[in-house]
Amino acid sequence: MHECHNYTTMHSRRDFLSRLGMGLGGAALATLLNPGLVSGAAGPIAGDDRIKGILKRTHFVPKVKRVIYLFQSGGPSQMELFDYKPLLDTMHGEELPDSVRKGQRLTSMTGFQNSLPLARSIFPFVQHGQSGAWVSDLLPYTARIVDELCLIKSMHTEAINHDPAITFFQTGSQIAGRPSIGSWLSYGLGSDNENLPAFVVLITKDKGGQPLYSRLWGNGFLPSLHQGVQFRSGKDPVLYLNNPDGVSAGSRRKMLDRLNDLHTLQHEALGDPEIESRIAQYEMAYRMQTSVPEVMDLSDEPDYIFDLYGNAAREPGTYAANCLLARRLAERDVKFIQLYHQGWDHHGGLPGGIRQQCKETDQASAALVLDLKQRGMLDDTLVIWGGEFGRTNYCQGRLTADDYGRDHHPRCFTIWMTGGGVKKGFSYGETDEFGYNVVRDPVHVHNFQATLMYLLGIDHERLTFKHQGRRFRLTDVHGEVVEAVLA
Repeated sequence: MHECHNYTTMHSRRDFLSRLGMGLGGAALATLLNPGLVSGAAGPIAGDDRIKGILKRTHFVPKVKRVIYLFQSGGPSQMELFDYKPLLDTMHGEELPDSVRKGQRLTSMTGFQNSLPLARSIFPFVQHGQSGAWVSDLLPYTARIVDELCLIKSMHTEAINHDPAITFFQTGSQIAGRPSIGSWLSYGLGSDNENLPAFVVLITKDKGGQPLYSRLWGNGFLPSLHQGVQFRSGKDPVLYLNNPDGVSAGSRRKMLDRLNDLHTLQHEALGDPEIESRIAQYEMAYRMQTSVPEVMDLSDEPDYIFDLYGNAAREPGTYAANCLLARRLAERDVKFIQLYHQGWDHHGGLPGGIRQQCKETDQASAALVLDLKQRGMLDDTLVIWGGEFGRTNYCQGRLTADDYGRDHHPRCFTIWMTGGGVKKGFSYGETDEFGYNVVRDPVHVHNFQATLMYLLGIDHERLTFKHQGRRFRLTDVHGEVVEAVLA
């Protein structure tokens, strides 16, 4: 009775019927089909290949080996950073024309304003580099590397509020519960370093702003082995990694060996794949006891590296320190490194707020690109900078000569990418002269995700996972690779 009870609690009615159907014809079908093809794999999955991912080989020749995603949470204002609109200088304070808005919905924060006055940026723009890209003087370090960047000025999304918007970027759905990008990559490609996770998350410490939830780097319905692992500043970078007082490394090893034996027996009895994930996670945690302190120790970095990233890089948990740590993780072949930096949600007091944000992030973001380049790593690394949406061209609240705010704007915003496989010194997409709508080469969130996966050698339509009767993928039911940005 005990074993029957365990089986029924582990398997749903749908799963039972699915297994019954396979039992009738599955034996013959299995000789004709490669079971790995249903998930885009090129061969069957061996039991000892947990770390390698489901794809035995990529669908395309990969352009990059790893991704560093510098996510700017809150929605940076493209109007103050990259999307120069001189028309707003002449129309400052005038009403946003209805012909431009076209009845599109607004958030509840400005939807009830009696007026939507256009607001110019108080920060000057200058063209930089051989590409002649316009960059605000808020970003002097980024301006110096503009010829390394691929600017996408025509990003757009359906989400108009933070939670669904950031969830959409990270998981391909506005509704929580789907696997994150890093989890999909871990599931598909596995890890290139058996002593570190394939997916690591770093968050700037002591930053206010829109909340970040662990589900943003969660595995969703994928095996829990593929969830992101957050590294923190302080003496315990990964929670619960160190041995408790009185437990030696030898005792820990013996405990894991016996636990592995018990889990193996349980897996043989029930067939629950989460048991295998649990075993793999315990073993990874054991190996990380040595690898994590080594990668987190910046004492071997020379002074010129700290000069490059800025003095803040010496303080663990800052954005600059996390950028430097991202390079160290990339050197050790971590597949997907996700940085989060909060504080870009400037509904009011935008000039002062965005000036501080750029002070915290500009030098380190540019330094990461230069550091990767000087080490010969930029050719096989993709670096991404951007937020969940942009900001409006009109003012939220009271408009004055030197102060204003901007509301959320999902219809057009700017991100940048650099590294292997993408064009450099290149600007893609265009917004109208008001900076309100995309007028050329729109790039949807799913197109961005499809392109990211392509650069890693993955066909976004073929890496799928069956859950609740249907096959899911990161890009849901659409998305196309943006071939124009590919080198």
